[in-house]
Amino acid sequence: MATPEPRPLSAIPSPLARGIAFTSILLGGLIGGFIGYALVSIQCEGDCAVPTGIGLLVGAVVCAVGMAVVAVLALRAMGEWREVLDREAAGHAPR
Repeated sequence: MATPEPRPLSAIPSPLARGIAFTSILLGGLIGGFIGYALVSIQCEGDCAVPTGIGLLVGAVVCAVGMAVVAVLALRAMGEWREVLDREAAGHAPR
């Protein structure tokens, strides 16, 4: 049985995890923009181009920032979990 080649120690998440996090931030911003647009357009009567645009922008930015916070926390948790598994595999886990 071939032993797996040791990977270099790094705190950088895998490219797949970073791609998923980036996609989730974009998706969160898109959904937030739809929500902001809908909230303003429901309440506005007449010419509402500027208010709905502002609602769309604010909703997109707020949701994207919130999703970015969640993504960073998830990536950091994954890194810490990988560190624990590496310590256990090396025999340095706390007893």
